[in-house]
Amino acid sequence: MRIDILTIFPDLVEGFASTSLLGKARREGIIDVNIHDLRSVAIDPHRSVDDSPFGGGAGMVLKPEPIFDTVEKVNPPRPLLYLSPSGRRLDQAYAQELSELDGFSLLCGRYEGVDERVREHLVDGEISIGDYVLAGGEIAAGVVLEAVGRLVPGMLGNYDSVEEESFSDGLVEYPHYTRPATFRSWETPEVLLSGNHKRIEDWRKAQALARTIKWRPDLIETRGGLSDSDRRLLAEFDLDET
Repeated sequence: MRIDILTIFPDLVEGFASTSLLGKARREGIIDVNIHDLRSVAIDPHRSVDDSPFGGGAGMVLKPEPIFDTVEKVNPPRPLLYLSPSGRRLDQAYAQELSELDGFSLLCGRYEGVDERVREHLVDGEISIGDYVLAGGEIAAGVVLEAVGRLVPGMLGNYDSVEEESFSDGLVEYPHYTRPATFRSWETPEVLLSGNHKRIEDWRKAQALARTIKWRPDLIETRGGLSDSDRRLLAEFDLDET
């Protein structure tokens, strides 16, 4: 997979994309991340990429020329998505959709955003990581890179962890325990030490259901409420379905 990122702060994105599993995957050729500096095509002595908005108002706006020129110069993979609070919300399902593409590109805004002609005539869509405003799109680009990149086959050593993690089936994740079995008098649930894989699987599903009911009831509503099998599973482990 190839992911291109257009930004005026390439070092900010490069530092994130070069570390941890993402950096390892880049070095091994599993994922190809290319970061393009919008200032590199600016021709004035100050390498200007922004200007004041027509009509007045606070802040600055990224000019169309450096963005169009960069896209035409590097031919980034499509779709080209502008990181914006008004875009489609990134969730696990959207991350999965993006991970199945051969590639895509991200445009990082700054200041008051980009000239509207970029949105109307250059980008293919917009993507948001939440209903809040950041100073720029670079941190948001890192979030998209992390969420999508880890779904690319070969990125994680054990792909089962992707299939079992939060939101993969519309629920938050079940609790995890590791050694020691007893820590400061707190015990690991006996079922996890039983070796009964079916029982462990049922316990984990019940715990995921209970946690989702408690912390993210909106996800239960999205799933259409609790099924009869969900209710039986909760009752089996004495978990309150409310």
